[in-house]
Amino acid sequence: MSVVTARPVDFSAHVSPMRRFKDRGFTAALWAAGVLAMLPLFAIVGYVVAKGVAALNLDFYTKTPVAPGLPGGGIAQSFVGTGMIVGVAMLFAVPLGVLTAVYLSEYGTGRLASAVRFVAEILLSVPSIVAGAFIWALVVVTLGHFSALAGAIAITVIMWPIIARATEEVLRLVSNELREGALALGVPRWKMVLRVVIPTAGAGIFTAIMLAVARGLGETAPILLTSLGNDFMNLNPSQPTDAVPLRIYNYSQTAILSLRSLAWGGALNLLLAVLVLSIAARILSVRQQRRIR
Repeated sequence: MSVVTARPVDFSAHVSPMRRFKDRGFTAALWAAGVLAMLPLFAIVGYVVAKGVAALNLDFYTKTPVAPGLPGGGIAQSFVGTGMIVGVAMLFAVPLGVLTAVYLSEYGTGRLASAVRFVAEILLSVPSIVAGAFIWALVVVTLGHFSALAGAIAITVIMWPIIARATEEVLRLVSNELREGALALGVPRWKMVLRVVIPTAGAGIFTAIMLAVARGLGETAPILLTSLGNDFMNLNPSQPTDAVPLRIYNYSQTAILSLRSLAWGGALNLLLAVLVLSIAARILSVRQQRRIR
């Protein structure tokens, strides 16, 4: 007895020439729109690289500013200050954001959860200078002086809603079968969240944290209102501290070319840091989506 094998039908052969023409035309238009949208980005990146690469040397990363007009000097105190401010902000924002996301995705169903989610959404759209002014009135005025701690709290206000909302969405992508399987084995709910849900969404949570850090790195207004800045190296969180965005802001307004060059160098480093974090977050996000699927 002979077996008849069904051949796949080539539907493309039945597409009219006009539809093929429209498809190719719209595809070309979309590619052209994408390229046009990327041109300003490429222009900005190219300009910053061309201006900032000349300032990059060993002194730039290891020395503090010298007197205006003198050769040499760097912004080492700005890198240390940025690391301290963002590091302390991460200590505040990461646990708070992840715990908020766990509550909203696993436990929150009432009015309190709706209120927390509403506050997070509002903070996502609030201008950073408003967060800086709020922390200035709440912390700086209360303590009586500017400090890296106040700057970290201001950055926390910006980072927390990003981590909370992004992590909540990632946790909701975890399959309910995993939750039900763990609960069916007699695992307590809190342990199920800790041992099953969070590890499964680990890459997505790390992606949310990196996106929040990338946002916090580039903020100037909150640091200006809370940390003030410092021309000297400072490792005390309770004292005024410099940061790279603040140093860029101050040097960009001067007429001294050597200081402007340092500002472009700081801008280039800040651009590269945000670019690396954003690309890494995108890669982890794609891997997380594939893993969950």
